[in-house]
Amino acid sequence: MSEDQRINHVAVIGAGSWGTALANVSARAGHKVSLWGRDAGHIEVMKEARQNIAYLPGITLENSVLPSSDLQCVREADVILLVVPAQAQRAVALSIRTLVRAGVPVVVCAKGIERTTRQFMAEVVSQAMPGLPVAVLSGPSFAHDVAKGLPTAVTIACNLPGIAKKLAASLGTSAFRLYYSDDVRGVEIGGSAKNVLAIACGIAAGRGLGASANAALVARGFAELRRFGAAFGAQSETLMGLSGLGDLVLTCGSEQSRNFAFGLALGRGKSLAEASGGKLAEGAFTAGVLVDMARDRDVEVPICEAVNALLTGKIDIPSAIESLLLRPQRSEI
Repeated sequence: MSEDQRINHVAVIGAGSWGTALANVSARAGHKVSLWGRDAGHIEVMKEARQNIAYLPGITLENSVLPSSDLQCVREADVILLVVPAQAQRAVALSIRTLVRAGVPVVVCAKGIERTTRQFMAEVVSQAMPGLPVAVLSGPSFAHDVAKGLPTAVTIACNLPGIAKKLAASLGTSAFRLYYSDDVRGVEIGGSAKNVLAIACGIAAGRGLGASANAALVARGFAELRRFGAAFGAQSETLMGLSGLGDLVLTCGSEQSRNFAFGLALGRGKSLAEASGGKLAEGAFTAGVLVDMARDRDVEVPICEAVNALLTGKIDIPSAIESLLLRPQRSEI
């Protein structure tokens, strides 16, 4: 993508709540938007109702958002937003790679780590779609707020000079502020790790442990996030920013967060299946691979380890809480 290349058409791949919200934002930024979903029936309902009743009810689609179940819609796109679950990113990227024009940026909008390869999403998409610029978008944002046009600020990062800045200028609006960065790894780690930590905060809330416990989990969880990030080359400034600390604070204190809500249900005694409620909690898929990667580099992540042990049935909630409370005293630094 050259500095003077104009963005007219945005293809959003994934018609869930976040994809729908980003489609509306892209339309408000002045673009024609194709919103792709794999379920033709779901797409037909969206066309008729002009809203995503299944995932984001009550939010009207902007006029220039065109729902589609045909992947051919990406052929004319000037930017691709990949808004599918982290573990499905590779398969979807492979399915569209021959349809995307040369030089078109692909923006990863999922937060996670591929479990089978231990690769971050930008690496996955770069492998699946070689030769295309790959960026990542992450930060403190709830789909409903963004779709309604409420003020939100997030980060977009790309390793290639100028791409993130151009995307920020083209996709941002007065209510959806995009800060640009070249620290792709830092932005991805913030988004991935905070989902696991949000589950821990949800569990604590579900057990009625109080606001003080939540604050302690957020603070010590952020220490884990920073240690993990440092081990994988993230910039500390990025982790202190929107896509790190900002996203962590938002996600760890609201039932609008699927990960927090999942943990909350677990803390209240629901089973894993009941707690998910049929909704995706990315942190449940990220916990195991994050813990494995941390162990490989001798990074201490006790909260993430406790969450993973709980999710894999190795311990119950009281044991998970006890394991954290009985850790040896140490310096906070």
